[in-house]
Amino acid sequence: MKLRIEVKLKPGHFDPEGDVAAKSLRDLGFNVGMIKVGKIYIVDVEAKDHEEALKLADEMCRKLLANPVKDDYSVEVLPV
Repeated sequence: MKLRIEVKLKPGHFDPEGDVAAKSLRDLGFNVGMIKVGKIYIVDVEAKDHEEALKLADEMCRKLLANPVKDDYSVEVLPV
């Protein structure tokens, strides 16, 4: 199975990478507002069903991919 895991900052957390990107785009003449940066992981996993794949993704996020203090994450099982 293939998972799509999106990790982004929780509301209220400072996003320096997004701020730099927004400033740089403004310096280049683009009229942009706030930019938020996140990460997307596409992960191939062996799972017997949809539910097990989601459980594995949740465990991956809790153990490595997302910091529970500052990050939110969402998981989608992609069609194969």
